[in-house]
Amino acid sequence: MPADTDQPAAQKHDPRAKPTKPERIPTEAEMIDAAERQSGFLVLRKVAPYLWPADMPWVKRRVVWALLALLVSKLVIVATPFFYRDAVDALAGEGTPMLALGAVGLTVAYGMARLMGVGFQQLRDAVFARVGQRALRMLALETFQHIHKLSMRYHITRKTGGLSRIIERGVKGVDFLLRFLLFSIGPLILELILVGIILAVLFDIWYLAVVAVTIAVYVWFTFAVTEWRVRLRRQMNDSDTDANQKAIDSLLNYETVKYFGAEGREAARYDAAMADYEDAAIKTNHSLAFLNFGQALIITAGLVGVMVMAAMGVQSGELSVGDFVMVNSYMIQLTVPLNFLGTVYREIRQALVDMGQMFGLLEQPAEIDDKPNAPDLKVTGGHVALENVRFAYDTDREILKGISLEAQPGETVAIVGSTGSGKSTIGRLLFRFYDVAGGALKIDGQDIREVTQQSLHLAIGVVPQDTVLFNDTIGYNIAYGRDGATQEEVEDAARAAQIHDFIMSLPQGYDTTVGERGLKLSGGKKQRVGIARTLLKAPPILLLDEATSALDSETEHEIQDALRRAGQGRTVITIAHRLSTIAEADRIVVLEKGEIVEQGSHEVLLANGGRYAQLWQRQQAEED
Repeated sequence: MPADTDQPAAQKHDPRAKPTKPERIPTEAEMIDAAERQSGFLVLRKVAPYLWPADMPWVKRRVVWALLALLVSKLVIVATPFFYRDAVDALAGEGTPMLALGAVGLTVAYGMARLMGVGFQQLRDAVFARVGQRALRMLALETFQHIHKLSMRYHITRKTGGLSRIIERGVKGVDFLLRFLLFSIGPLILELILVGIILAVLFDIWYLAVVAVTIAVYVWFTFAVTEWRVRLRRQMNDSDTDANQKAIDSLLNYETVKYFGAEGREAARYDAAMADYEDAAIKTNHSLAFLNFGQALIITAGLVGVMVMAAMGVQSGELSVGDFVMVNSYMIQLTVPLNFLGTVYREIRQALVDMGQMFGLLEQPAEIDDKPNAPDLKVTGGHVALENVRFAYDTDREILKGISLEAQPGETVAIVGSTGSGKSTIGRLLFRFYDVAGGALKIDGQDIREVTQQSLHLAIGVVPQDTVLFNDTIGYNIAYGRDGATQEEVEDAARAAQIHDFIMSLPQGYDTTVGERGLKLSGGKKQRVGIARTLLKAPPILLLDEATSALDSETEHEIQDALRRAGQGRTVITIAHRLSTIAEADRIVVLEKGEIVEQGSHEVLLANGGRYAQLWQRQQAEED
């Protein structure tokens, strides 16, 4: 530890000073628990605006009415044992203030009081239901929208299964918190206070003392054991998330698993994750049994203690039989909610953890964001220009090293080069999945960082190497190109992509489902659907990112015809692996290690005998 510079030198090295005891370093679990408790208050502060929004008075009114119904229900529930006591005293022939009602009347009043208590509780739930569901819907929507705003860099590093689990558990956590924190813990505290006052006033202060000590020991024991169980539950969550991610990852790579005969390996990986979950679940069940027994022991001791005091009071004539019954009724009345205290506390802790993960996701900053008051992109011709563009995924390895190139309106520019030269990176920068580290990328003179992403995305149509389709119909996937497209427009786009006849040959036509990620269609058919979808979008700029590199030669030639039709009248930037597909491009740009080494037409580049000619000759030799 460095010396404290604010202290005099004599105090820094005083030989008479007693050696200080080193501070105990907290364990990882203790640090996590402390962080969770601290984050719990932050989570509650973030949930509060959804329950008390400034611009929605109807929400505030419903919250107030729900709380009033809650208060009335508790007052009725606390008053109910009085009718029970007087009914017993009436049957025993002892005088009571409400004896005029008679034993039957008091019994009916007791039943009505119980019914009213339940009725006001249900009224509370009904009034609050819309508030709670609205909060859940807004939180889920906000999280879903935020995930789509996050950069590609973030999504590449995170697993989809883990993200879906975070949203699912976070929303469930909010639901649980709203229902139990507001309508279980709060009402329980109110009921304990009211019952304590009644016991102290009507009976004796020692009744209150026994009940208070019992509840204090009960709460301490419950919270202490539950803290232990929360750590076990966290292990269960981690194992559950790990198993879920492995399952989703394996299913998404179904074909790869089959290609390598790896079903056994995948099952072993999944079983290993589930084995960890099994161990944590067994420990959790054992701890639950210990918690339940300990709770029963403590509450039974308190109940017996109070009942013994009441029995002695009846024997001495200080209390009536009805008083004995009323005391028993109050103790049992307190026992029921206390039995759920451990579960509620654990679930609230877990809900705070889950919600903390969801709010942590919401706080994840978007790497690519629109500038304040950014205008929409106005495409007048479709002129694309890269001006001395530099970019690196990692700071220690630059991918693009000062690239400058142009694509004139209506021109087809092909970008070729060896693997890792930066071809696909240019496409990602154009669509603004990432921002350039240096230079500028402009469309019709407008820096794409200065305009809205929505307008930029509408201006560019992309046909990727592997078209991914939604697990829906062919018609839905093509119509996805433009919101609100008519069936006629969908079919026209399919004809332009030369897939309409194939679709009509299917038994269900455009209503044929394509399966998850389009697995029911061949690679060529998927690409045609992707082309039709992009044609329906009708963008002025078309980006073909190795759109045919994964197809066989015959299918590639068929797709090339559809791509040529798609590029008519548009600025086309083609990122190509097979040089034969871009021989007719207006201009070919050759990249090597992030720099342009040559550019020109196919004939000119072959005549120069440079890098392009080498790549061409190599591919021709491979095809031969």
